[in-house]
Amino acid sequence: MTRRQRLTQEDEGSILLLSLGYAVIAIVLILVCVDATSLYLAQKRLESAADAAALAGADGFTLTVEAGEPMADLTDAGVYEQAADIVAAVGTATLISAGTPDGVSARVTVATVWHPPILTLFVPDGVPLEATATSRNALL
Repeated sequence: MTRRQRLTQEDEGSILLLSLGYAVIAIVLILVCVDATSLYLAQKRLESAADAAALAGADGFTLTVEAGEPMADLTDAGVYEQAADIVAAVGTATLISAGTPDGVSARVTVATVWHPPILTLFVPDGVPLEATATSRNALL
């Protein structure tokens, strides 16, 4: 018997179990990547909503004239009203706070809860997300 014939006769077993194991790992990895991508996009949408609400809040000023110079004064109520309208129009977030820390800037915080599109054992069901944005108005 030649060496080659001995090697082929000693080769017993199957790689089916190994292939199935790799397939399961690949499927789990794909599902987790889909959930991670969904989480990333949800955070970006929330940040965009916060940016839009802060920008609208910065437009909630009252115009005053002091010593011949126009001044844009922000109030907490004006910022909140403008930001609430934008957040309500978006509809995917909840307005947590909106106000002005210095009378010139509008700071808005929005929140939501993300749920994975494909529930797996490795991804939690429901992750709270929060985003804060600040916008400043300027009269030129």
